[in-house]
Parts: sequence; structure tokens; C-alpha cells
Amino acid sequence: MRIALFTETFLPKVDGIVTRLSHTVDHLQRMGDQVMVVSPDGGLSEYRGATIYGVPGFPLPLYPELKLALPRPSIRQALEQFRPDLIHIVNPAVLGLGGLYYAKSLDVPLVASYHTHLPKYLEHYGLGMLEGLMWELLKVVHNQAQINLCTSTAMQDALTSHGIERVEVWQKGVDTELFQPHLASRDVRDQLSQGHPDSPLLLYVGRLSAEKEIDRIKPVLEAIPGARLALVGDGPYRPELEKHFEGTPTFFAGYRTGVDLAAAFASADAFVFPSRTETLGLVLLEAMAAGCPVIAANAGGIPDIVTDGVNGYLFDPDDEQGAITATQRLLSHSHERDTLRQNARQEAERWGWAAATRQLQDFYRSVLAQAMPTAA
Repeated sequence: MRIALFTETFLPKVDGIVTRLSHTVDHLQRMGDQVMVVSPDGGLSEYRGATIYGVPGFPLPLYPELKLALPRPSIRQALEQFRPDLIHIVNPAVLGLGGLYYAKSLDVPLVASYHTHLPKYLEHYGLGMLEGLMWELLKVVHNQAQINLCTSTAMQDALTSHGIERVEVWQKGVDTELFQPHLASRDVRDQLSQGHPDSPLLLYVGRLSAEKEIDRIKPVLEAIPGARLALVGDGPYRPELEKHFEGTPTFFAGYRTGVDLAAAFASADAFVFPSRTETLGLVLLEAMAAGCPVIAANAGGIPDIVTDGVNGYLFDPDDEQGAITATQRLLSHSHERDTLRQNARQEAERWGWAAATRQLQDFYRSVLAQAMPTAA
């Protein structure tokens, strides 16, 4: 198959969507498909054999890390040259609308996927009154696709309840070869804890943005005697978080990738994840694969990954004491913590990227099969 993938974000940016897309592109190419990625220009022209068509863009005012790239006529020329069997638009916003237009005008089947819970993000940027309008816009766009993919059963229910049709769950994936428990390192603990490797080490990995609700980790940190916190990642909310955590033993570690990131997960005592807006939370799977016990909000797609008391702990996001109680329990019961680590790793091993990509290929083939009579 020849797949044109339109995405509003791609490498070299680092986030959960890019992680999924980069692994997906890699495995599709390995499995014999040809992929062309249309994305805001990040300086790449090729990735793992796939062609990257970078479109010049400008930083988004509310989120400078994201680039807004407008469709342009040269994209059509590139598509005509590539001759895609189908077009897949990811989190369609601006470039994605171009992908929708080209699918219609070139008479190519359209697949769409939903990865960012945009309606819920709005309230964290003071725009909650626009949530209803956002759902209407999403419905208009997504209902023009032959199939709509999302990343958890909770998101499938949310999309369906708001009138989006033909919704299927694209299963989760994690790189179990990279994220492994044996990468735990006292040197890494020493660095992340800023010279206190024997202290309890709490970890957060992900974007430093308002919707992640990272500020809610502070009461947890303060409730654990001697605990240290490492925040791995970066984003537009970092200055506010630096003020919020001022005077606490919090280390802003910046971005980490590859083995450095895997070692950070494996070396921490607990991964604390308070976000209520996750469509899935791939970073949770990475923590689990590395054997890092997870304490996460019981919201969004997270319960699809974490089973409370089995491979991690879930807490009621509306209960201010919930995350504190779960973290105290985790740190005070070493035997239970070891069991959670083992179960977390076993759960992660079920979800390799190759299996997730084969499932995606099946979705693609079903869309192409539906299009065959029309083409004939």
C-alpha cells in the first residue's frame, strides 16, 4: 500500500503522537508499504525510508512548540507524483483539512485518527466556552472519513456520543526493546534526585503544558518525607511550573530520548501522572515497560492501560488526597511495589509496535476493499 500521512506534528518534535507516528512509519516501511508524511517542516526529508514533505509554518501563539502549516498547491503535485492508495489525516486541524480536500479531489479513500482530546484542552487555556463548537467542527471533519481511529475505549465512547461515526480503537504500542527494567542506574538516580539517590524519587515525563496538570504533583511531593521530583520534558508551561515548584526539591531535566529516557523511567520509584485529558497516555506504557510503578488519574484512556492494584494505582482525579494516598501506599510496601513492577512489565510486553501496525494495516485494507466497487 501507498499511504500519505498528514499530521500537524512530526519529528524532530517529541510527544506521544510523534512517538506513535514514528514507530508506525518505521514498521509500515519494514512491512513493505510506502509512506509519505506531510507535516510542518522540521528539517527532515526522509525517515526510515519514508518521504517527508515538510511544509513551512509558524509557531502557534498559545503553544510555540507547535507549528501551524498551511496547505499549499505544491502538496497536490507531490501527492500526484506519490500516487497514494489512501490518505490518513492525524488530528486534523489545518494541514489535516488539506489532506481531507486532497482525498476528495483525488478520489482517494480517507482515514482519520484522533489522538489529542482538544475539547477538554480548551478549559486549561481559558476557552472552555468553545468546547461545544469544537465538537461540532470535529464531527464535520471526521465524519467525512471512511473510518475514524482513536486510542482507547474511553475515547471511542466520547467520539461516538458526540456524533462521530465509524469509530474504531487503534491499539496501543510500546518499544519493549528500549524500555526495560535492567536500565535502572544509581548514577541516573543521583542525577535526577540532584545528589540524593537514596531518597524516594518521583518522576513525571511528558509535555510541560497546562492540560497535563503537573502542578497537582506538588502536594504529593510535599506529603512524602524526603521525596524528590524529576520533571522530564519541556513545553510552554515550564516558567509557570518553575515558579509553582520553587523551594521544593524538583529537578527540571529537559527532554530525554532513547536509552537516557528509558533509564530515567527504570531508575525512579514512582511515575506520577495527574492528567485528566489523555486519549491514551503512551508514556504510561513506557514507564510500565521500564518497570516503573504508575500512579495515574482514573480518567480518559488511562484505565485501558492501568489496572488499579495490579500493574499500578489509579486515583480519583477529583479527590485531592487520592494521589497522595496511592503514592504513600506504593512507597511503604516494597513487596507490593515489586509485584506491581513485574505486572507492569508483563502488561507492556503484550503491546509491541509491530502488532499495532499490523492492526492499522487491516484497517487500511478494509477501507480500500470498501472503495473497490466505487472505483470499478
